[in-house]
Amino acid sequence: MPEASGREGLSHSTPPRSASPDYAGLVRFLVQPFLESPESLKVDCEISPSRPRIWIRLAFDSSDKGRVFGRGGRNIQAIRTVLEASAQSSGQTVYLDIFGGDSVGSRDEESDPESGSKSQPPRSTPPKSAPKLRTQ
Repeated sequence: MPEASGREGLSHSTPPRSASPDYAGLVRFLVQPFLESPESLKVDCEISPSRPRIWIRLAFDSSDKGRVFGRGGRNIQAIRTVLEASAQSSGQTVYLDIFGGDSVGSRDEESDPESGSKSQPPRSTPPKSAPKLRTQ
């Protein structure tokens, strides 16, 4: 009896460009498990009408930044990889922008002292020198 291969009837065509994945839902699915307060997640998805490009912007509480990015950026890199694979399968290119939590317009929390990040506050005076020892 001839053995049937599982490849018969399968087509390897790519889906049409009009079939765009639910990027906002995918980002929520991938990012929310890392968040202490999932309701703080805001996702904006912009699809370019003239080119197959997708811009995804997300914002969340700055206290969750470390968990979302992960050690050495491993978590966020994995999220980017999944988004890129999803976009590539539908013939699109995806760009992911991550904004600071407290001020959505701020992209880099460490450079914005008023964003509520736990970096050192800016100094208004130079650091104090060590006290001098008295010699008699």
